[in-house]
Amino acid sequence: MGGTVAADGVTARDLGLRGPRGWAFRAVSFEAGPGSLITIEGPSGSGRTCLLLALTGRMKPTEGTATVAGAELPRRMAAVRRVGALAHVPGVTDLDPALTVAEHLSERALLQRRFGDSLRALLRPRQEGRAARRERIESALTAAGLDLESLPKGARTAVRDLERAEALRLSLALALIARPRVLGVDDTDLKLSDVERVAIWELLRSIAASGTTVLAVCSEAPDGTVRVSTAGTAEEADTGADTESESESESESESDENGTDGKGAADAIAQAGRA
Repeated sequence: MGGTVAADGVTARDLGLRGPRGWAFRAVSFEAGPGSLITIEGPSGSGRTCLLLALTGRMKPTEGTATVAGAELPRRMAAVRRVGALAHVPGVTDLDPALTVAEHLSERALLQRRFGDSLRALLRPRQEGRAARRERIESALTAAGLDLESLPKGARTAVRDLERAEALRLSLALALIARPRVLGVDDTDLKLSDVERVAIWELLRSIAASGTTVLAVCSEAPDGTVRVSTAGTAEEADTGADTESESESESESESDENGTDGKGAADAIAQAGRA
């Protein structure tokens, strides 16, 4: 795969990650330009979440290379993390069910101002800073398609009272507050109705069309995306059990209930190198 890599595009060449019990994924190669919707497709336990975390600089690949937004992995993982954001990743971006939507948004905006923005933004007068945070939150909500007025108690709705699609949109909004150049989304189509699934994919297409490169984990990718499959990429037949959990019984339970690679991601982070 040759050619010049676009600044905000994503490429991978023979990328692989070995966890504590075997290969999570291996020999993954693809190329996508800036503003692409990249779908990481495969069955639960095939290393989808691990690949997502590797491509967003959160997990260190064991072999191969990738280039994300002009930064090479694994050499420049910190640079990739600075331009990327994650949404809906179990064990990484979990929402607090006891907090309200407003509390989540306010907390994320404050954290972004404190740790993610420039020193100049941090030194803004208090009133100007509050206005900037409100504008950033409203912009993220619009981009995520989350209408607070449609929620049972508006912005005061607790996360535990959100429908699954609403919680996904909230997680997307929280990630978009950082105005990332690369957005990673896990479990995009898990437990959604057909109508909800179509709406979420249209939303992700609109985010990509705005210039943000989107990486989305799913069980079945829609047409018109850059498809990356993890099915059959690992050499070991037991890779699902190898990367899903610390014990076989826990692996089967988690996979059946959640349909996610989240536990495998946590195990592989610990063993393969955490950012």
